[in-house]
Amino acid sequence: MSSEALKQEIRDALDNTTLARTLGTFCKTYPARREKAYEGVDFEATRNKISEVKRYAADHIDEMIEEFTKNCEARGGHVIHARSKEEAMEKIRVLVKEKGVKTIVKSKSMASEELHFNTTLAEDGVLVQETDLGEFIIALEGNTPVHMVMPALHLNKEEVADLFTDYTKVKNEPIIAEEVKTARKVMREKFITADMAVSGANVAVAETGTVFTMSNEGNGRMVGTLPKIHLYIFGIEKFVKSISDARWIFKALPRNGTAQRIAAYVSMYTGACDVVTDKENDTKEKKEFYAVIIDDPGRRAILEEPEFRPLFECIRCGACLDVCPAFALVGGHVYGSKVYTGGVGVMLTHFLVNEGRASEIQNLCLQCGRCKEVCGGGLPISDMIMKIREKSVKENPNAIKKFALDAVSDRKLFHSMLRIASVAQAPFTKGQPMIRHLPMFLSGLTEGRSFPNIAQVPLRDVFPTIEQNVPDPKGKIALFAGCLLDFVYTDLARDVVMDLNSIGYLVEMPLGQACCGCPASTMGDVDNARKEAEINIEGMEAEKYDYVVSACPSCTHQLHQYQTFFEEGTEMHKRAVELGNKTFDFCKLFYDLGGCEESGDGKPVKVTYHDSCHLCRSLRVTQEQRELLKNTKGVEFVEMEDHDNCCGFGGTYSVLYPDIAAPILQQKIDNIQATGADVVAVDCPGCMMQIRGGLDARGIDNVKVKHTAEIIAEKRGLI
Repeated sequence: MSSEALKQEIRDALDNTTLARTLGTFCKTYPARREKAYEGVDFEATRNKISEVKRYAADHIDEMIEEFTKNCEARGGHVIHARSKEEAMEKIRVLVKEKGVKTIVKSKSMASEELHFNTTLAEDGVLVQETDLGEFIIALEGNTPVHMVMPALHLNKEEVADLFTDYTKVKNEPIIAEEVKTARKVMREKFITADMAVSGANVAVAETGTVFTMSNEGNGRMVGTLPKIHLYIFGIEKFVKSISDARWIFKALPRNGTAQRIAAYVSMYTGACDVVTDKENDTKEKKEFYAVIIDDPGRRAILEEPEFRPLFECIRCGACLDVCPAFALVGGHVYGSKVYTGGVGVMLTHFLVNEGRASEIQNLCLQCGRCKEVCGGGLPISDMIMKIREKSVKENPNAIKKFALDAVSDRKLFHSMLRIASVAQAPFTKGQPMIRHLPMFLSGLTEGRSFPNIAQVPLRDVFPTIEQNVPDPKGKIALFAGCLLDFVYTDLARDVVMDLNSIGYLVEMPLGQACCGCPASTMGDVDNARKEAEINIEGMEAEKYDYVVSACPSCTHQLHQYQTFFEEGTEMHKRAVELGNKTFDFCKLFYDLGGCEESGDGKPVKVTYHDSCHLCRSLRVTQEQRELLKNTKGVEFVEMEDHDNCCGFGGTYSVLYPDIAAPILQQKIDNIQATGADVVAVDCPGCMMQIRGGLDARGIDNVKVKHTAEIIAEKRGLI
């Protein structure tokens, strides 16, 4: 279980109405604004180029450092190469002392937050003034960024006005334009009198010794031009080879970060220069330039681990936060560290800030995969979070979770337990199809939703009684039922069989199959996931069948992953590859085998559709199911808003984090109701359980939740 402290953080965030409103509004409107910003731009091609140029820099990192150093110093700059954060900060302290610096203005440097720059220099009697508006605001609040790009996103204009009033001792009205004027008035004096300026880099170009900063505020350029000493602080992950390489980052960063086509300011600095300090007498002085390159063990560890090496391709756009369902509810103060927030911030926190904190917050990831779709560098963010989870589970095993997953991976034991539960559930079902309340540690199952009954007779016992009339079969398909079809939705399994029979295929259910292993995988238990892979590879005997069908995208995805558990060239790996290649989700297989012919009873029914995360993002199936529904006579298909947003199920997530899962489910239900549909179609039994349970718990009985296979079987008169 997660720590009680983290759970309290979650509750506090969910109780914060301002946070809910500001984050909710931004995250809801972001996807459409981002899409508009990318009009006329090939996003896939752009991020492929970003990945290419950043990967090249990572592969030649020592060359990048050497080349940048040579070119920067050739232009009068000074490069400080620090092998640790402590060394970086100590060298900065020495420099500040040598130059007699008493005041510093700073703009946009997350790397400096890793060094505890502000507080460390404050101890030396040096005043560090944040000049980025958002950073200035949270500094007054005494807080840390809620978002990597928009640090004060959690505050409204009224709260900012109060902070400014306290700071200036003059009443500030909650009018954004006036608040900007206040900040400008405060900052102007700081810029003019500061002894040193500090900036962070979006990009560092090796072949010219140039550093870039993108900003939507003039403060960044004021910092870079007015003080006589300019200090850049950045990590080795910011390098690219050439300015031509950098252009790809500038093409994506503003579009991904703030849904703009271009940032207001793109500033570039190359070494030292002469500046006019007295225009009356045309007096010029040398403006000193320093670059501190952080080359610490954490960054080197990223490079040494192949699974995390893509982190060097991150452009720090924050898009992974903007589409994250958990972040939209709790923000970066909960889903983050004191430096990096949510999404990619989990890995950055792990390697660069605090492994313990990363181990906690990685649990907040739903594994919905939306972050991967928008990532400017094409990083497999959710996959990397899973690797952090696996590492955390291995190093800090939880006895209760381990016991539960051990039981699930023991096929005979698990099936016996489910059979017992089908009898023991009687006091809670009260003769109804759904359980609305469960006691004690099981209460999370019915938090904001009802829970389906376990079938009295499992599918494996029922399957031999299903009559299949296929006189001249085209082929033979193995059904991988998964836990929910085998022990809960047995009628759905029958519908899958009838649908496939109708297009000429016989279906068999190999009885040696067990849980697919998805629960173990998503909870980071690699050992049990591998054990279940072995059981199912043996049990499914894929070589006997033309295809393997699953009516659960999570199961389909998991079966595709089996080959990653075994060494290439081994017999088990070969069999895993064959099983994966033959396994399809129901709607995809039914469509491909010719099931899309127009048919149906013609009785009118309005249907909307919810995309499960695994089906649309992992398996990339989005159109086949819609075509099947639209070609079913009588179906009036209507698309719901945010149809591909997570429903909040996430396997065990909805049990472990019901406080987060519940509002995600509520939004899904609101979107379903807004369509006026009679039926919401799904292709995932987990989503079906979540949405059906949510509707039942709310007493909404005019909307039915049905699997696509059910709708086809019913409308075509197959059952």
